[in-house]
Order: sequence, then structure tokens, then C-alpha cells
Amino acid sequence: MTVGSRIPPIQCLVTFETLARLRSVSAAADELCVTPSAVSHRVRQLEEAVGAKLFGRADFSLTTEGSEYLAHVREGLAILGRTPGRDSQAARRKLRVAVTPTFARSILMPRLRTFTEAYPEIELALHVTIPLLDVVAEDADLVVRFGPGRYADMEHVRLMTDEVTPLASPAYVREHGPFDTLDELRAASLIRSPLDPWRTWFGAHGTDAPEPTGGSTFNDVGLMCEAAALGLGIALVRLKLGQPWLDNGTLVRLSRRTVPSPHAHYLCWRTGTLDRWECAAFSDWLRQSVS
Repeated sequence: MTVGSRIPPIQCLVTFETLARLRSVSAAADELCVTPSAVSHRVRQLEEAVGAKLFGRADFSLTTEGSEYLAHVREGLAILGRTPGRDSQAARRKLRVAVTPTFARSILMPRLRTFTEAYPEIELALHVTIPLLDVVAEDADLVVRFGPGRYADMEHVRLMTDEVTPLASPAYVREHGPFDTLDELRAASLIRSPLDPWRTWFGAHGTDAPEPTGGSTFNDVGLMCEAAALGLGIALVRLKLGQPWLDNGTLVRLSRRTVPSPHAHYLCWRTGTLDRWECAAFSDWLRQSVS
């Protein structure tokens, strides 16, 4: 068998990438100027050639094999699309992503190497956003926002939900605890944040107690965790974002109970952004990485 005979037809690879990006047979057919049946036929042909199921469900979500293969296909198509003799650095695709600070530190950075290894031709630039206030870099291609999900100015998809629970430093618990009851908790120094208000925790325990009016306030989860680790009080923290502090022992849980956060992380973009393959590649990778 020759090397060429093991390479799937280029039209099948292009169709696969297009369908994975658009997640619609009719939309992929329109972009490729072919019939919907041609799209379906090419995908079946490719699956037979590679010996794996690439799409898992009717919504065209990728299987694990499909996700891995898509990264190789996009890299290969990008290489084929380069002009011969063109400087390799100039051919790199620039992608600007705005992210919330603690999401970047706790969620994105530990996973980022898998993206850069899969897409070495993408030059990624990360910018910091301010949650809820929606302060972002104006030239960002993709934006990770944290909030209620009502973003009329951009298309968006929910990335990640989380649950909150009170955290404090071991020293603070030894000195001021225990905090076995809600009254004991409310009598402590409660660190406040507009990102996750204490009324979420109070309401889940059957009381309509008002939001605390005293104590330190932070609009960044990382700073709130650091403040709690330094003994400034008790913080209501999302577990996925606060996991690094729990792992290193600077914060401990005060309760086994968790309560859903009223907000979530969303990936947002302007209409047409995902037509660029590097934006679609990062979107697909991030959604699968945090799911």
C-alpha cells in the first residue's frame, strides 16, 4: 500500500472540518456549494477510511476520536493553505482571547498546553476581563464572561456552571470556629463579592437574611481566596475556581453542602467570528476541555 492510498480524499477532510465547525449539514452544504447528501456521503466515506465514528449524536457533537482527528485535520489544512516560500512566522494565525482572571489561572492555564500542542500554528494572546462589569479588550476575538448569560450584544454558549460553599483558612477556623450553624457563620467576618452573593447560601438554608453590609469586598475570586487564606474571614467560593487553594491546604471547607451559583461562565463572540478556523478550533477545544 502506498502512502497516498492511506490519505483520505481532501474533499472529505474539508467537509469534516466544515461540518464540525458549523454543526449543520445544510449550512456546511451551502458553504461548500454541494448538496446536503454530498456532505453526508463524504463524512461516511471519511469515517470508513479512518475506521472510527467521528460524530456522536444528531447535533453533530464530536466523539473523542472525532475531536482528536479534527485537530490533526485542521493543522493539516492550515499547512496546505500556506503559500510556498512564505515566512512560517508570518503564516501563524493570531487569536486574541479575553478571560476572567481566576478562570484563567484555575481552569484555562492547567489545560492550555494541550491546545498549543494541538495547534502550534495559532499564536494565542490572553487578555484579562472584569467579571459582571464586562470590561474586555475591544480587539478580543473570543471572550469568556461570568454572569447571568444575558448578552444581547454577542453570540454565546455556556461553558461551565459551578457550586459555591464557604471556605476559610485552617487558622481562622481554629481561632474563630466552629461554624456548625448558620447563626455562627453569619456572626463571623464574611468576605463579600458581587460575583457570588451570600444570599445564595442563606436562601438555600431557608432564610431570607440580607446580604452582609460590612467586611472586605472583592470582584475577583482569586483575590477573595487569597484574602480568606490570609485569615481575613470566610469566603463563599465556587469550588472549581477555588480548587487550587483547597489542594494546597490554604483553604478548607466549612460544610459538606454546596449550592449552585446563580451565575456561570460563557464563551462569547461577535457574529461571524467562528467562520475563522482558529476561533472555531479554540471554541471547540475549550468547550470540550471544561465539560
